[in-house]
Amino acid sequence: MNDHHISDDEHGELGEAEYAQFMELAAEEGFDIDLVEDAIEEAGHGPLPVLAVVGRPNVGKSTLVNRIIGRREAVVEDKPGVTRDRVTYEAEWAGRRFKLVDTGGWEQDVLGIDASVAAQAEYAIEAADAVVFVVDAVVGATDTDAAVVRLLRKAGKPVVLCANKVDGPSAEADAAMLWSLGLGEPHPVSALHGRGTGDMLDAVVDALPDAPAQTFGGAAPGGPRRIALIGRPNVGKSSLLNKVAREDRVVVNELAGTTRDPVDELIELGGVTWKFVDTAGIRKRVHLQQGADYYASLRTAAAVEKAEVAVILIDAGEPISVQDQRIVTMAVDAGRAVVVAYNKWDTLDEERRYYLEREIETELAQISWAPRVNVSATTGRHMERLVPAIETALAGWETRVPTGRLNSFLGELVSAHPHPVRGGKQPRILFGTQAGTKPPRFVLFASGFIEHGYRRFVERRLREEFGFEGTPVKISVRVREKRGRKK
Repeated sequence: MNDHHISDDEHGELGEAEYAQFMELAAEEGFDIDLVEDAIEEAGHGPLPVLAVVGRPNVGKSTLVNRIIGRREAVVEDKPGVTRDRVTYEAEWAGRRFKLVDTGGWEQDVLGIDASVAAQAEYAIEAADAVVFVVDAVVGATDTDAAVVRLLRKAGKPVVLCANKVDGPSAEADAAMLWSLGLGEPHPVSALHGRGTGDMLDAVVDALPDAPAQTFGGAAPGGPRRIALIGRPNVGKSSLLNKVAREDRVVVNELAGTTRDPVDELIELGGVTWKFVDTAGIRKRVHLQQGADYYASLRTAAAVEKAEVAVILIDAGEPISVQDQRIVTMAVDAGRAVVVAYNKWDTLDEERRYYLEREIETELAQISWAPRVNVSATTGRHMERLVPAIETALAGWETRVPTGRLNSFLGELVSAHPHPVRGGKQPRILFGTQAGTKPPRFVLFASGFIEHGYRRFVERRLREEFGFEGTPVKISVRVREKRGRKK
């Protein structure tokens, strides 16, 4: 299980012989070979490099994020500090795919603008492989900008300087003034109109490493596996970390959100050393709840990006909340192995247990495949079950099904349970391959459009047949072009 090798092969994780056989099969079925190669390459990518977008409020970070991802998803309003739920997006430029961390969310007046910008930038830079630093070229460099520059220098990550709000040639002189920040060439951009974003993204692609600097399992193969403890504030993340470490490593307080800085702990459990990342939110005052939630989601996103396994803590004594579901979605979208730990189990009465089981069935149906442990971080109850659950999830996350075995399974499945007829046609899954692991990623090739419900059915049967306990399974479907028609 400690084999962390990520294939550099452009055939995803298919060996040469398997790949040659597979391409022969694709040609027989009349598929465009380029399309098949692209599909395998896309699904076979390992972890994506992470790009953080930082800068003080109202310099146009969210507008820039929307421009990069090509759709209006980050909330944009003409006032600083608009909060939103999501902070990570997937993007592509010039054939390179990467993850984008948007920090355009929150300004805490009480902390002072400098402190809040610094906190956000710190969280984002920590998870990133490269940074886009957005400065308002019209306003010029401020003291807050200078503070962020100091942080960037300390972090030592590659930086692309984006001089935003340069709407025409006359404003380019404003952008040139930003050479004074000492971060190299300022790229004049208008995020609103798209002017100059292509050149800036070319610089971004050059700055990003091919794969994340954080190689899974530490710098060397066989290094400690990384586990992120995630969950909403005051769910017991710090208490759990202290319990598994058998000492007080982390401040625990009744006040939600007392953990400010990330705490990475090497802890030995079951004869194995693990690296735990405690990801609790940030010190907060009650009237700043909304902003602190934004910080907590930024902090969670940063921790999940660095981890292999997300242990999601849920307070068993309280109803499962929208925030719990959001955290679950974040871990699944990031493609991490997942374990769910229901904390404070010792405090439950029979009635609450009954309702909790119903809630798990309805609210957390999307991760019915995740190993579950019922624990108490204060008493230490069932802590010994945590490691086996983590190992199970990691094993599922790294499972690979040989192409031959997958195709005999698909053949039997399609014969026994064909896709429903739609519009007089019956699309069929013709063949497929597993292009990658961590998490398992499959590409299926079909004769026509495969409905979402049938894809879910295929995923369920894949899990029944091959396990995949504790891991998301990603399935993409490519449809055969009509012969004679151009792509």
